[in-house]
Amino acid sequence: MRTKNKIAALVLALLPVAALGAGGGPALAKASTDIHNTASLQRGARNFVNYCMGCHSAKYVRWNRLAADLQIPMEEVAKSFMPPGASEHSTMMSAMSATDGKVWFGNAPPDLSMIARSRGLDYLYTFMTSFYEDPSRPTGTNNLALPGAAMPHVLAGLQGVQKAKFETVTGPDGKPTQHMVGLEPGTPGTMDAKQYAEFVNDTVNFLDYIGEPVKAKRENLGVWVIMFLLLLWVFTYLLKKEYWKDVK
Repeated sequence: MRTKNKIAALVLALLPVAALGAGGGPALAKASTDIHNTASLQRGARNFVNYCMGCHSAKYVRWNRLAADLQIPMEEVAKSFMPPGASEHSTMMSAMSATDGKVWFGNAPPDLSMIARSRGLDYLYTFMTSFYEDPSRPTGTNNLALPGAAMPHVLAGLQGVQKAKFETVTGPDGKPTQHMVGLEPGTPGTMDAKQYAEFVNDTVNFLDYIGEPVKAKRENLGVWVIMFLLLLWVFTYLLKKEYWKDVK
């Protein structure tokens, strides 16, 4: 199943035009994440610190917990991840205050600790891949998944800047109007479509982890619980057969 998900996400990432859903919004692309892939989580943590944490916090995640779960030496976390003056017991807080964020962007950048659980992985993947050029916006870009997003396209240097693709539609009044049908390549970035898809998947995978740090352990434990229940069922069934064998 995971292999199928990866293939589907790769195909979607390589398409030159982003499809729109029946309701006019984007058809959500399938995020290809694996919470058990420690290497992916490590890359996602790097991406989050380098590209997201300038504005967004993850106030429910402590640096020492991240180091333990992601199998990164605490010394490396302190050197490459933590901001100056932070303690290993402190949480992943952005240097940007809510007041500054509201002044600069019109809205305070939200804390991302629970964003994966509240919005879903497919939404996050689609959001990070569906920025497009829009000169009418203060940031110069817009987003299919969140029209009018205050967030600038901070990953434009990696992905490049896509362009909106329009088609002419004749309305009920007979007047032609321009209707957006998707996105197409525009200014290129430093990554090709496959590389950027992997970058976004790693980042979304990390956001999934911080939303529930015990998720991987819970899923591993669940396998043993099911096996125990199946074994218990065998013994209880045999016990039931023994008790009822003389009942006609």
